[in-house]
Amino acid sequence: MNQRGLLFVVAAPSGAGKTTLCKALMESIIKQGEKELSWSVSYTTRRPREGEADGRDYHFVDDKTFESMSAGGEFAEWAAVHGRRYGTSKSSLDQAAASGLDLLMEIDIQGARQLREKYKDACFIFILPPSWDALVRRLRGRGTEPPEEVEKRLLRARQEILEWPWFDYIIINDDFDKAVERLCAVVTCMRSGKELMEPVVETILRGLQEER
Repeated sequence: MNQRGLLFVVAAPSGAGKTTLCKALMESIIKQGEKELSWSVSYTTRRPREGEADGRDYHFVDDKTFESMSAGGEFAEWAAVHGRRYGTSKSSLDQAAASGLDLLMEIDIQGARQLREKYKDACFIFILPPSWDALVRRLRGRGTEPPEEVEKRLLRARQEILEWPWFDYIIINDDFDKAVERLCAVVTCMRSGKELMEPVVETILRGLQEER
């Protein structure tokens, strides 16, 4: 019988580096010889960026399709972020858990808050920059958005940082390699939880009883 899969939810204010950290986490877990993490592919109404592939990075859909899925109750969560909508399929989360797949989800804070109410056993991880000034430098220095969009992201980030208390783990992305190590440690810790390990312990106990 497969152990029920774990759900790791990673959120952060824009510019904190969660996407890069999540990708490095998945690679690091495999290098360590641990059970791999599966990537949760969200739905979005935004256009694909250069290098992105449908079904790998996101499920890219139009507004009508997204609205239909939302009306049909197909999303475990959904939120509007920077003028576009993003959502996570409920069936994909349930299927992963039932199949014993440990799922890694990178998500905005609105969506994470919704999931917190529905998936009590999930692990919620918040990524933060080492300082506010560092976040400002990152957003203004990457040159991927016009200045007015950067200012909107900074305003939103001020509000999002205040959400930190309800997350289970806080990772400060001050040194990238150390931040990845901390993320790996969280995954290892969750996989060693008492409830998850109970079937393994029961097998050991049965062996002790049989020996008697």
